[in-house]
Amino acid sequence: MLKFTSALIILATAVSGFAQENTPKKKPAREPHPASITWLNELPEKKTLPPNTTHRTFHSEAANTYVGYCLYLPPGYEENTDRRYPVIYNLHGNGGNEFHSFEDVTVLHEGILSGKWPPMIMALPNGGTSTFYKDSHDGKFPIETIFMTEFIPHIDAEFRTIASGAGRCIEGFSMGGRGSLRLAMKYPDMFCSLFCQAGNVPATLQNFDDAADWNEVLGGFLGPDRANYESNDAFVLLEKNLKKIKNGLRIQIACGTKDGGHLPTIRNFHDHLVEHGIDHTYIELEGLAHKRTEMIQRLEPIWFDYHVESLREAAEASKQ
Repeated sequence: MLKFTSALIILATAVSGFAQENTPKKKPAREPHPASITWLNELPEKKTLPPNTTHRTFHSEAANTYVGYCLYLPPGYEENTDRRYPVIYNLHGNGGNEFHSFEDVTVLHEGILSGKWPPMIMALPNGGTSTFYKDSHDGKFPIETIFMTEFIPHIDAEFRTIASGAGRCIEGFSMGGRGSLRLAMKYPDMFCSLFCQAGNVPATLQNFDDAADWNEVLGGFLGPDRANYESNDAFVLLEKNLKKIKNGLRIQIACGTKDGGHLPTIRNFHDHLVEHGIDHTYIELEGLAHKRTEMIQRLEPIWFDYHVESLREAAEASKQ
């Protein structure tokens, strides 16, 4: 596995070649915020669940309702009753729900069957539309609270997981990448591995400070309190939790060079990681726009390598 703190990797079709592309850093546009969620969804027509995957529910006290999710259990889970398994939490993009990332599940399943990767669980939560896995200030969308204080404990209670940060990975594409990165910066003890896939990384606090009206920032999702923007800013959280991040969280970030809506802030965050001496893997895929399935296709041979290596290192560290 390649690990870099200052090198920029640009991939065409494989992990090879190194180049630096100079693109002006752009200030991200402020986003409209039509947040919404259907807490429990039905499997869409013409869509089938991947192998070993089921649709389930859990009750959320924060939302006062049942929430849907999908769960992949690896081959041998039912038979090996004494074995505990790491979990990959895969967060969907904007407009998605619990029926997402089925390509990831299929790649993982086939890799486990072939012996490329060890057996792992994958959990696919429902994060709604345009929530970015944050809690809204008005309490209507307590997505972060549900995920961190209810969903993860539910998975640990119901299934034979490795119920510690050493057994958890977090990832996602687009909104899911943005959400997974921020959550990993905020709760570095909860995960050992992060894979941010084309998830932009806005300077939330700066955007609030620059705005004439707090309603301009995320459509007012985080409210008028400046502290709420500070506690949701990945750049600020990195600095706040720097020691914990360096000691226990491995970070991988990937984005396409033609993903203009996401690449500038991702590069800014990559520079921030370098500035603070945080070892990480940073990948740019040459000519790729904001296309999740194509990213998976290009990186399929190594798609879960980083998580596997992170889990191995975390397991070794826990024995010391």
